[in-house]
Amino acid sequence: MPPRSTPAARTRPISMSYLRAFDAVARHLNFRIAAEDLALTQSAVSRQIQALEHEVGAALFQRHTRSVELTAAGRLMQLATHLSLERVDATVRQIRQNTGRKSVSITTWASFASMWLIPRLEAFQREHPDIDIRIDASDAFVDLHSADVDLALRSAEPHSGLAQGERLFGEQLTLVASPWLLKTQPIHTLADLMACTWIESSDLQSAQHLQWLSWQRWLETYATPTTSAQTGLPSPARWLYFNYTHQVVQAALTGQGVALARLPLVAESLANGNLVEVLPQTRLSSPLAYWLLRAPHSDARPEVRAFCDWLRMQAAQTREAIGDLADPDTVDGQD
Repeated sequence: MPPRSTPAARTRPISMSYLRAFDAVARHLNFRIAAEDLALTQSAVSRQIQALEHEVGAALFQRHTRSVELTAAGRLMQLATHLSLERVDATVRQIRQNTGRKSVSITTWASFASMWLIPRLEAFQREHPDIDIRIDASDAFVDLHSADVDLALRSAEPHSGLAQGERLFGEQLTLVASPWLLKTQPIHTLADLMACTWIESSDLQSAQHLQWLSWQRWLETYATPTTSAQTGLPSPARWLYFNYTHQVVQAALTGQGVALARLPLVAESLANGNLVEVLPQTRLSSPLAYWLLRAPHSDARPEVRAFCDWLRMQAAQTREAIGDLADPDTVDGQD
């Protein structure tokens, strides 16, 4: 009897639809949710996964009665598939973008978008009516090498270990309140301040750099310790907490209390009189600065360069308003 032949190695390319189905199931570990994500039936997704496993020659999932988990081969496949699909999608979007309307996409965090960037955008749109702007307000880290994003605007300490960035301006912290509040509760001393409501972000402990923004730090710098509070420091009449910086400032704008605000983000409100700086001699320096990062694949596009030039002009105005004397051309930083 002739020896049994070894099965021929599979060499044909794998269907992209199989990889899409695999990526969806691997992300959700649920065939039904993956099917909804892909706008397919659950049975269609199941058939695609079976076909992919046949092509690969190994089981990619362990199927249980009420759950699904990746096999060792599935985990290897997921490492390659997810990143590859992201890069393909980003490339396709970039091609479509370059052949269609000119646009610039920016990622930044919500408070910076609402308090600094968006109020200034009208001027850019007036100068460049043919450029569309897309803002993704998120705290999540974005890989500018693979994501469909042109620019990132972030706040961080210099040399914080992230991608190389261009410094826009630095930061100080200052006490602010509505002029309407100060008409009924004038603040000239710490005792006056303690009679007010103090407004603060409730998530300052979620990240090391956010602790610079706390009232605790201001008290440690400017208040005389007492024995009445557990911390040994004075405490206000009441506290008011919010999740985000822009909510903290909005509460101050409406006269609900005094906020320890990031000066670059309230400079316009101070200039137009919507906010008043309380005890201005008690400003706090901050190690944080604001950075512009550019995606390598977007750097050469004229519309991106135009937006960066405009950002630099706006940043120069902010530096002047807050008294930031550092020259951004001589300061290396990282986001």
